[in-house]
Order: sequence, then C-alpha cells, then structure tokens
Amino acid sequence: MVSKNTICLWYDGTALDAAKFYAETFPDSAVEAVHRAPGDFPAGKQGDVLTVEFTVMGIPCLGLNGGSAFEHNEAFSFQVATDDQAETDRLWNAIVGNGGQESVCGWCKDKWGVSWQITPRALTAAITDPDRAAAARRAFEAMMGMGKIDIAAIEAARRTDAPDTQPMSPPLQDQ
Repeated sequence: MVSKNTICLWYDGTALDAAKFYAETFPDSAVEAVHRAPGDFPAGKQGDVLTVEFTVMGIPCLGLNGGSAFEHNEAFSFQVATDDQAETDRLWNAIVGNGGQESVCGWCKDKWGVSWQITPRALTAAITDPDRAAAARRAFEAMMGMGKIDIAAIEAARRTDAPDTQPMSPPLQDQ
C-alpha cells in the first residue's frame, strides 16, 4: 500500500468476501490486492488468503484474516455522509440485507461485525442548527427514536415545535 496510514480490519477468514462487498456497495471503493500466506499461520495454512488490500470510499484498508481471537465492535465505525434518502436507503439496505444488523440513530452492522453510521448530510445540518434550543434539539430527539434515518422526519422535527419522537433506546448489544 502507498498510504502511510491504513486501517487494518481483522476478519476470521472472510477478509476477501468483506472487501468485495464493500467494493460493490460503496463508491470509490475497490479490491486492490490479495496476498496469500507464504507459510502456515495460526489462523490458516500456506496459500490461504492472509491479507487483502482494499479501499472503502477512498480510505485505504487492509483486511487481515487473523482468526477468531478478536471481533469488531462499535468502538470503530465507518461514517458515511449521504446526500439524500435514496442513497441512505440503498446503503442501509445493502448492509442490513446482506446479513447485517440494524441498530439506532443511523447505525448498523455488517455481517462481519463492522459498524457503519449511515448519516444523511441533512441530519448533520439539523443537529448543528444555530437554533440550538429548538431546531437542533428537536432534530436530535427525532433521530434518537430512529434506526435508519428518515430525512423527511428530521426536517419536519427541525421545523416544528412539537415533534413526534419516541424515547431514546440504547444501541443493540451483541449477545
């Protein structure tokens, strides 16, 4: 890899599958190289895929097939800024529909356990509205009751004094 800083993601033998999914799902993403192990290693044998170089939306990543010792969690996530509801729906549905898991406030997890924040730019604008006491608070409260972000509902909450919101619920936890 050419980049001085690369995100390394740990997989249990599925780095190539994950990299291919990301390349097919996200713009400016690709699988660049697949490296096979020159000898046996704790999680595999000589000739198995050891690492995969790929980019996700222009961010260089390395998938390491390190075995089952470590799992992904919400402490790391990719945040994807979407331009409209169609893009938000497409990305959310691709992740969740491919064996992933829904969470709250625009978060979801892919089937490999990597967390994603599918965040419409309209949401960011709403919760950073200079009208902190009203518009930003209402938009934030509306977001707290959502799984996938509904841009129309966020914009409606931003404009009204009486949003239809639900109480905040905690993120989904791994069992």
